[in-house]
Amino acid sequence: MQKKKVIVIGAGFGGLTTAALLARNGFNVTVIEKNSMPGGRAIVYKEKGFVFDMGPSWYLMPEAMERYFNLFDKSARDFYKLVRLDPSYRVFYGKKEQYDIKAGLKDNFNTFNLMQKDGAGKLKRYLDQAEYQYDIAVKKFLYRDYTSFFDFMDRDLIRDGLKLKIFYNVDKMADRFGLEDKLKKIIGYTMVFIGGSPKNTPALYSLMTHIDLNLGVWYPMGGMGEIPKALEKLGKALGVTYLYDHNVIKITVENRMAKNVITDKGTFPGDIILSNADYHHTETKLLEKRYRTYSDGYWKRKVISPSSFIIYMGLSKKLKNLVHHNLYFHNNWDEHFQTIFDKPQWPDKFSYYISCPSKTDPSVAPRGKENLFFLVPVAAGLVDTDEIREKVYEKVISHFEDLIGEKVSDSIIHRRIFSHRDFIGLYHSYKGSAFSLAHTLLQTALFRCARKSKKVKNLYFTGQYTHPGVGVPMNFITAELTAKSIIEDFS
Repeated sequence: MQKKKVIVIGAGFGGLTTAALLARNGFNVTVIEKNSMPGGRAIVYKEKGFVFDMGPSWYLMPEAMERYFNLFDKSARDFYKLVRLDPSYRVFYGKKEQYDIKAGLKDNFNTFNLMQKDGAGKLKRYLDQAEYQYDIAVKKFLYRDYTSFFDFMDRDLIRDGLKLKIFYNVDKMADRFGLEDKLKKIIGYTMVFIGGSPKNTPALYSLMTHIDLNLGVWYPMGGMGEIPKALEKLGKALGVTYLYDHNVIKITVENRMAKNVITDKGTFPGDIILSNADYHHTETKLLEKRYRTYSDGYWKRKVISPSSFIIYMGLSKKLKNLVHHNLYFHNNWDEHFQTIFDKPQWPDKFSYYISCPSKTDPSVAPRGKENLFFLVPVAAGLVDTDEIREKVYEKVISHFEDLIGEKVSDSIIHRRIFSHRDFIGLYHSYKGSAFSLAHTLLQTALFRCARKSKKVKNLYFTGQYTHPGVGVPMNFITAELTAKSIIEDFS
């Protein structure tokens, strides 16, 4: 019997993970990618001996990746070396106030008490709730698909859903436990990396604090680019074909069945088409209007996650006052979030993140030199000009030098700025968003984009627009759900 042929559009985490699962289950799989390497937003950029992870830089929830590789009787450690970071990260509240968050939670209790009276006790109680939420979410929610309201009509599911405090937001959840400004920022910063803010993200995602502080922050030696390499290697062993530098132009449809994926290099017929490309791009640019599941009005109503203003920088010297991951929290970060979600504009004052992987991994920078990655969350859809970029760049670097008490502007070997127009150009990202849809209450689970087209019978979607959503671990989980859906429909 001839194998069903699957054409996967996009070699991001969602496409790579789903492709390997489908190949393991007897499908003939070809992955088509517009860029020259696997990884999607996790592609790697090399210049002058520096190796920059262009997208994700935090390796969290390692058991999600381990569970995935176990499906193939493998381990993540068969492909790359994982190390746990200690300290996990450093937080700056100003140049005279900084704290290291350690790998061992007990080591942090004194630090939490310095930030707030009985900070350790209050945060421990919050963490106990976060761990409880995490256990329920993993067992009952994250690995379960939602296609209609009937999927929620289960007494146990409703009961457990209420325990997840889905009608609170993360900020209100912190208030319930008496957490004040400094500790609220430690539990709230991860919301940015899943596309939201503490005030618009359901308290379900308090589980991120358990992932962060209890399960720990990890790093794959060689950088996050080792993960797509591993997934490509896994797929090739199962017979997956990978075609790079192929830009998809159109999906042809006949009688509500997708027939071909047309690229700038040729036409590829398939029995099943799976898109890991940006969902909005797939619907509005690759399909005829009559075959779109979602209208223009739907997209205008959506809360889009932030974009990012990123600086990749190579320095000729080492820096003293940094660790691998570093976070600067502005004293009024609500004002920054307002410029992202409420009144979209380039921020004047902002919080930001600095990654310095050369503190852990000598392979990402020449000896004696430093690899830096700055990220400022900014609203999607902003005007992105060279003039604006230079102004924001100067603000970031000036503030950073004052923050750490070291000069960097006289030691720059290489610099590259990446923002909205780059997200659009490289990834076809809607409005230049870095993370797709924000995780608001009405954009969670059933309310995220459908995994299966409602207009084209054999067209499927995977990746961060679908449930369970944004983040590297979530893309490994969505692969299981997408593959299961296709296998059930075509076995």
